[in-house]
Amino acid sequence: MERPLHIKNSNTILYCENWQQTMEFYRDKLKLSINYESNWFVEFKLTDTAHVSIANESRATIKSGKGAGITLTFEVEDINQTWQYMKNNGISLDPIKDKWGSSVFYFRDPEGHRIEVWSTK
Repeated sequence: MERPLHIKNSNTILYCENWQQTMEFYRDKLKLSINYESNWFVEFKLTDTAHVSIANESRATIKSGKGAGITLTFEVEDINQTWQYMKNNGISLDPIKDKWGSSVFYFRDPEGHRIEVWSTK
């Protein structure tokens, strides 16, 4: 069966009331690389084909969901090292838990979006 949708890239756009603070969180706390930047929209590179963008809702036609109904999920190589790095950078984190045969922890960005970080055991 032929695939009707040949996706080459993926970008999740988060519309934010607290745009400046949320953009700085992804840039300065998570240290994500900027792929594109304007005065109201910043696209961060997650992988070669996956991105997350922070858009200022005051400049967009879509308004913030205030973090409701969104979980960003990031798989990492070393869950313990990642947790410690984030903790050292002042991010409020849940403890690492065992779930679904993986290690996982959660935190929220300034807009309230839940972020899950996980690693297989």
